[in-house]
Amino acid sequence: MILSLVLPESDRYCLQQARVPQAVLTDWSSLGQPDWEGNFLIDLEIDRGKICAIAPTQSSAGNVASLDLQGRQLWPGFVDIHTHIDKGHIWPRSPNPDGSFDGALTTAIADSQTHWNSDELLVRMEFSLRCAYAHGTVALRTHLDSAGDLAAQGFTVFQELRERWRDRLTLQAASLVSLDHYQGVAGERLADLVAAAGGLLGGVTFPSPALDEQLDRLLDLARDRQLDLDLHVDESLNPSDRTLLQVAAAVQRNGFTGKVLCGHCCSLSVQPEADLPIQLQAVQAAGLGIVSLPLCNSYLQDRQAGRTPRLRGIAPVQEIQAAGIPTFLSSDNSRDPFYAYGDLDMVEVFRESVRIGQLDHPGSPWPAAVTRTPADWIGLPDQGRIAIGARADFVIFNARSFTELLARPQSDRLIVRNGRAIAPELPDYAELDAILAQ
Repeated sequence: MILSLVLPESDRYCLQQARVPQAVLTDWSSLGQPDWEGNFLIDLEIDRGKICAIAPTQSSAGNVASLDLQGRQLWPGFVDIHTHIDKGHIWPRSPNPDGSFDGALTTAIADSQTHWNSDELLVRMEFSLRCAYAHGTVALRTHLDSAGDLAAQGFTVFQELRERWRDRLTLQAASLVSLDHYQGVAGERLADLVAAAGGLLGGVTFPSPALDEQLDRLLDLARDRQLDLDLHVDESLNPSDRTLLQVAAAVQRNGFTGKVLCGHCCSLSVQPEADLPIQLQAVQAAGLGIVSLPLCNSYLQDRQAGRTPRLRGIAPVQEIQAAGIPTFLSSDNSRDPFYAYGDLDMVEVFRESVRIGQLDHPGSPWPAAVTRTPADWIGLPDQGRIAIGARADFVIFNARSFTELLARPQSDRLIVRNGRAIAPELPDYAELDAILAQ
């Protein structure tokens, strides 16, 4: 069921009494004071798919056609900056045997070696994009397993999907291998393939005596091809895992000026409190960003058979954000051995992240972590925000406050693209039965 609101049919219209989080506004200087949750009650004027005016809410929209939202929350379209849609939805044929990280890794590798081909990937990856789009996402970055022949296969399928979806979703892709794959001629070939596909270089920073050398090599490959980096870093609850510091040091040592995003960083949550400011200072100085994946890591981390987990397994995002480091929340995996659930729904990601990480007192900065901050990071200045000149791509909820927003799944949300309401349907899981049975 979709929220029963009817947008005006004219090219120019006004949305009155929209409740918008301060964190997604680029300029609130003329909007008065926010409410106690950090929201402004405003009027938005839309003209031919763009936001053309923002003002404190008025009792009348003048001669412009209007719709009164009666204080309902309005957010910009979501940006999901860390996903794995090449693995998505393989759970029915390759479930995780014990819910552990090692079980996930072994199972996913076996599935890729046995089942993945271009046709199979195309079906599952597009299914994931349809889910994300139906939930209100406007941009998505995926990691693609890239060891051996998987790289050419995955990036070829990705490029086809990027073209198919270019009018609906902005898509990016990063390679995913252990960093030793970038050594020698094979590393150059992989970097060239990624560059030709317009992607990012990515990988996993396993603790190793060779890691500094591997990072220097990766940064050289990225600099030569003018590529940004997206890394999996310290996805464990081992306090001795501190490769994040090595990434920060390598960026500064090499004078690397591209963007470097570090995902997970779970081990920060179990290291001595006195060490955290020192590490975050190094991260901030190197200009790194950190994306936390609370749903997936809460599923995997601190799991032992017959024992309730004691640790949440997520990065200390409150401290990271307070240190001035770009901080993101994202989906990660969906219905694969690394996470048995998920639907690429950023409302679910935001809601559960708030609960897991206690991001509610105050909650005002956090809407930006799924909208404006990732949009800035991936270079989308007219999306992920409510601003004059930005695209009229947003989500309207039947909720006026954060407590109303987070209390329900918001399945009746209204998706607006280019100023027009759309009603994309979530794909039926049964569509995957044939491909998963092969």
